[in-house]
Amino acid sequence: MTSFAPDSIALNRKLPLWYQVSQSLRASILGRSPEDPLRLPTEEQLAGHYGVSVLTMRQALKELEDEGLITRHRRRGTFIEPHALRGAPVRLLGSVDAIVAQQSGMTTELLEHGSGPVPAELAAYFPDLGEVATYHRLRSDEKTGEPTNHARNHVRPELAARIDLDDLVRWPMTKVLRDVVGVDISRITDTVEARLADPETARLLQVPLLSPILHYTGITYDTDGRVLDVAVIHYRGDRFSFTVSLEAT
Repeated sequence: MTSFAPDSIALNRKLPLWYQVSQSLRASILGRSPEDPLRLPTEEQLAGHYGVSVLTMRQALKELEDEGLITRHRRRGTFIEPHALRGAPVRLLGSVDAIVAQQSGMTTELLEHGSGPVPAELAAYFPDLGEVATYHRLRSDEKTGEPTNHARNHVRPELAARIDLDDLVRWPMTKVLRDVVGVDISRITDTVEARLADPETARLLQVPLLSPILHYTGITYDTDGRVLDVAVIHYRGDRFSFTVSLEAT
């Protein structure tokens, strides 16, 4: 039986290896194509793929099993659960793959895209630019079709020229910039705050006006300190929670 082929990553030795592996594998699972196999490679094969020990791989798989993304069967192997709930919380420990995993696994509709003046509230992030490319997308639960969040990404024009719109329907912007466009992402800063749904957000997410939402801003930087992308995402407050875990070094 053919096995599912996960993406590869460069591991950061400053973060727990099991966590990085679990988040990378989670992103691969949630971003898979419908025709991809459901059977995962063996623990030993996955450990070799990621360059970690079998014990580390086992810990990473347990994280995904606890979340309900995979099921493990004695003698048969490990399988992706095709109907797993996609809106589960994500524990963020600072890896780019955690951000990719956070944004993956939804049905995505590209509502609009184009170029225009840098919004006044984002001018400090793009001091050298007069215009940015903007992409507005709506994400929905794959199983129920229920809208879960809508996102606006503001991207440097020279990067936007290398973005295929079909990739933005399949993958998060972070993955497209890193793995397709090929930019070196050094860090992403996240800010999450509680807000009340404005008329546009209430309409898109199908929630009552002024109901609670999570307002997320993600700033993506390259290795030279330039801002590549500013993502502004509104999440339904009844479907998402964010947890940040701090671990002693």
